[in-house]
Amino acid sequence: MAGLIKREDIDEVRQRTDIKEVVDGYVTLKGAGLGTFKGLCPFHDERSPSFTVRPQVGRYHCFGCGEDGDVISFVQKLDHTTFHEAVEKLAARIGFELHYEDGGTGPNREDVGKRQRLLDAHKVADEFFREQLLTPGAAEGRNFLYGRGFDRAASEQFGVGYAPQGWDSLLKHLRGRGFKDPELKLTGMFSAGGPGNQQRIYDRFRGRLIWPIRDIAGDTIGFGARKLYEDDQGPKYLNTPETTLYKKSQVLYGIDLAKRSIAKDRQLVVVEGYTDVMACHLSGIPTAVATCGTAFGTEHIKIARRLLSDDGSGGEVIFTFDGDAAGQKAALRAFEEDQRFVAQTYVAVEPGGADPCELRQSKGDSAVRDLIASRRPLFEFAIRATLKRHNLDTVEGRVAALRESAPVVAQIRDAGIRPGYARELAGWLGMPVEEVNRVVASAAKRAAVPAQGTTAGQRQAPEAHRPQGGVSGRGGGTGGHGGYGGPSSPPPGAAHGGAPLPASAVLPSFSRPDPRDPVAAMERQALEVALQEPAMLEGETWLRFSESRFSTPAYLAIHEAIRATGLGFAADPVRWVEQLLQEVPEPLRPLVSELSVVPLPANTPEGVQRYCRDILARLFELQITRVKADKMGQLQRLDSSADPELFQQLNRELMQLEMQRRALRSDA
Repeated sequence: MAGLIKREDIDEVRQRTDIKEVVDGYVTLKGAGLGTFKGLCPFHDERSPSFTVRPQVGRYHCFGCGEDGDVISFVQKLDHTTFHEAVEKLAARIGFELHYEDGGTGPNREDVGKRQRLLDAHKVADEFFREQLLTPGAAEGRNFLYGRGFDRAASEQFGVGYAPQGWDSLLKHLRGRGFKDPELKLTGMFSAGGPGNQQRIYDRFRGRLIWPIRDIAGDTIGFGARKLYEDDQGPKYLNTPETTLYKKSQVLYGIDLAKRSIAKDRQLVVVEGYTDVMACHLSGIPTAVATCGTAFGTEHIKIARRLLSDDGSGGEVIFTFDGDAAGQKAALRAFEEDQRFVAQTYVAVEPGGADPCELRQSKGDSAVRDLIASRRPLFEFAIRATLKRHNLDTVEGRVAALRESAPVVAQIRDAGIRPGYARELAGWLGMPVEEVNRVVASAAKRAAVPAQGTTAGQRQAPEAHRPQGGVSGRGGGTGGHGGYGGPSSPPPGAAHGGAPLPASAVLPSFSRPDPRDPVAAMERQALEVALQEPAMLEGETWLRFSESRFSTPAYLAIHEAIRATGLGFAADPVRWVEQLLQEVPEPLRPLVSELSVVPLPANTPEGVQRYCRDILARLFELQITRVKADKMGQLQRLDSSADPELFQQLNRELMQLEMQRRALRSDA
């Protein structure tokens, strides 16, 4: 059982992982000042780079769209993984063994090493197959691709390769790269033959076109192979068998290429084959994926919901099926899973029965786009498919059709649409609307009867909406985007972990400080220094900083969080910022992230030191000016003859404050 990852291990992974190295795998970063890097934001389209990474504090922030977080949240968002999965992936990356609470277990170092060896073998095999497609022996494979409208650029985009016809071409290649037979047997790329313990392994894929099947992170975990030669006695398509890496019920071909478009466009298009995925992407439908030798099922839906942010705020899933009986059957299977989605589900079927690849060949890219645009609600397709099974020319046939199709109408989630389809069904059947409504209502009541062990009226939530296991501590809750108190912030009464806060603990809201206010600008610069260079606050400076009075509400709250945190983590800026993020009110976390990565105006370490000293000196001078103003007001209100001792004390304090102010200026 996978337990909760220990808080200290999460901190260690975050601290030991270079966020720049991780981000570099997704974004081209360029230097933007000392210790700061910029690139085009991976979360929104932009022409000028506003995505900023500050490795020293382990944070990223986009000044365009507001996305921010640490290395863990970055992997979560870009690879669309859970917090738990992101931590384990990063831990494996640095060779760190995680520990789990409550007696739980996770992947140990040996298992992680074995998994990495399997991934390495697949990567080498992937490169081998792609190289082979360019050899003379692969002419038949190239002809197959060209005949379906795929040129060399398209083949390279999707990593299509070729498996030579020999029995051990890949085997020899992998052995030559240092892989041993026992580990090669675990890859699924080889078959075994021979008597008993003398069995030898040989290439599973021979004389076939090869498509690499990759997981959502882009790692090759298996292959799909298409028959090319008549003397090949195997099936038309041959996939990698189930392995520790490859679980067909959890794999979607093309997900690595489509994931960003799916998340951005809130659309997922499900097609039936590798060439259909290629045809869709090349035709301008970059959200297309395909299952690998199995129906679109529960595990696929989990992936889809995560990518679509399937929370009821939009999104659509479009299934494309052949127009034949098998295609209709597949569509009806998909409808059975419809209730697991919050997104609207549709079906797109070409009247002539052509799949996207055939459609692109015969009519061009625009025809594929038109097919997807012509989508119909999946429940409408299911209703019509149900009616086709009955003879509507007879009373008996119409009654049977009504009884079978009424539950389909009853399952339509949108209460505003359901009555309209009941009327449509009445028209298709030639029956009174009242009769159809009665049967639909009866079907809805039967569907609402609670299963054993559930309460009447209680409906099980979709998978992604059920409470999930997590990690100890607050985990990855430091990410988010938007303004303070905006859409990314939890509603009043929502706690960090999802549990409701008591009514008396409603989170405060903060407006964005006015950048034209010179005092607010001064306070912001001081917080930038404190967040990015906490070592500058040591000694007497810390005392002065702690006693400083911030007047801007958002900056005041961050200053109070710094005071509450203390300097215990100041030697480690990554943990320092992480601790502050736990201390500040939730709506201010994006602001803290922003302040921690904004480039400081200096190009050398010495320049940074000078800048920080100057900013802190200006902050302290501002504080002295405020205190002096208070004491001057007190002095002016005082009757010197009534209390001469206090009068002299205030004058002495004013002189000391002025000396401190002059000393700050001379130090600066």
